[in-house]
Amino acid sequence: MNRIPCGSADVRTKFAFILAVLAFAIASAIVASAQQTSFPLVKLSTDTFHNSDSEHKTEVEPDTFAWGSTIISTFQVARVPDGGGADVGFATSTDGGKTWTHGLLPGLTDNYKNGSFTAASDPAVVYDPKHGVWLISTLPIVDNNGEAVGISISSDGLHWGKPVIVDESGSDDKEWVTCDTNSNSPHYGNCYVEWDEPGQGDLIFMSTSTDGGKTWSTGQNTADSAAGLGGQPLVQPNGTVVVPIDGFGGMVAFRSTDGGKSWSSTSLIANQNFRGEDGGLRSPGLPSAAMDSAGKIYVVWPDCSFRSGCSTDDIVISTSTDGQTWSKISRIPIDSLKSTVDHFIPGIGVDLATSGNTAHLALTYYYYPVASCGSSCQLFVGFTVSNDGGKTWTKGQKLAGPMQLSWLPESQNGLMVADYLAVAFSNGNPFGVFAVAKAPSKNGLFNEAMYVTKNPLLAERNARRISSKGETPLPNVKGRYVWKYYDDDGEYPIPPSKRK
Repeated sequence: MNRIPCGSADVRTKFAFILAVLAFAIASAIVASAQQTSFPLVKLSTDTFHNSDSEHKTEVEPDTFAWGSTIISTFQVARVPDGGGADVGFATSTDGGKTWTHGLLPGLTDNYKNGSFTAASDPAVVYDPKHGVWLISTLPIVDNNGEAVGISISSDGLHWGKPVIVDESGSDDKEWVTCDTNSNSPHYGNCYVEWDEPGQGDLIFMSTSTDGGKTWSTGQNTADSAAGLGGQPLVQPNGTVVVPIDGFGGMVAFRSTDGGKSWSSTSLIANQNFRGEDGGLRSPGLPSAAMDSAGKIYVVWPDCSFRSGCSTDDIVISTSTDGQTWSKISRIPIDSLKSTVDHFIPGIGVDLATSGNTAHLALTYYYYPVASCGSSCQLFVGFTVSNDGGKTWTKGQKLAGPMQLSWLPESQNGLMVADYLAVAFSNGNPFGVFAVAKAPSKNGLFNEAMYVTKNPLLAERNARRISSKGETPLPNVKGRYVWKYYDDDGEYPIPPSKRK
């Protein structure tokens, strides 16, 4: 056998070839990894209105829901600074997020197809499988005041009817809708709407429909006549309706066990210490809620209780299996406790094919890299996921940004992207819809629209999972917001520096 000397040209050639192959393999792996962790965005809709009272080329405040392969997101279009949008829009995918169709709700406002209201706000969407219909709830507005609660109905998520009016008291706010989707429930097919009335101190109301949203019961209060804002009702498999809601200074919940005939008193989920965000951003600190297939409820909200001096808001989570007893809050470890990142406006989703210790959760949120950013804040959208019921989470990952706050439209409570978000799981794949702003055009119009990721919000298989086990809220942490004071129309708590 002939031996080739180590320094021979043949060996060097073979060695160089091996190195080249290895380099190519490593480069390919890096590219593949980058492809797995990148989330190109898809623009879903745009403001095409020309009415004089809107800040144009703006879309804000999305809610998103999925049933099977259909995903629907709904949002305000053409933000009116004094409240709501010129109309409410929708974007629908019937193929699990691959393609989307967008449009506007007809007969709602006088800006589109003969509506009777001047603007609309606070859209939320749900599916009623018993009656085979999609429902979008809205807050119709007349001259800057919430005048009603409306329900638009569609059998395919693409064609919508004129809204059914649930309540028209002339003092409504922050409505939300859900339906009982479990065929084994004694109240299968019931749908429920929650709202509050600022003119009565944000008194909470609930209404029930048993016919797919065509008719609704007279609004009822909780047993303790509680006040609240931003409730997100959910229906457990046994038919119990649980409504987590901001109770002004803390998150509370109430429920119904008789199909909406009566509603319990509120019980405390947890107190909230809310820093609020720099830069004049509208960020009311409302909860987001979702449920797994076994009926376990997950509620998240922004809170600074884990930070010395309330230096930043984290997203915290509490869970319950009955809507009465809630777990102690834990911090979702998007970033370390040493970070300066400020997290707010969360939207949570849970895969309804999973539950308990193997429940799949996904969370989208907005954030500032530096909480104390004054007038130079940079706004981003991020996400994190958990595949073990919230015990561990992936490190926060950027989806969009940076955005300058000057790119955002005005509202009566600050510069606006949303008061809430949501994530919807379609056949196990999570998708979140969110507002992204870009630099305004040369003619001064804004450039803010609704976006979704082309790929579902799935982490890499080997992504590091982080736990916040052992962390506890710090004593004597106080939020910057003073909860007993409200703005002119009673909607949101405001900091002392902005009280009139």
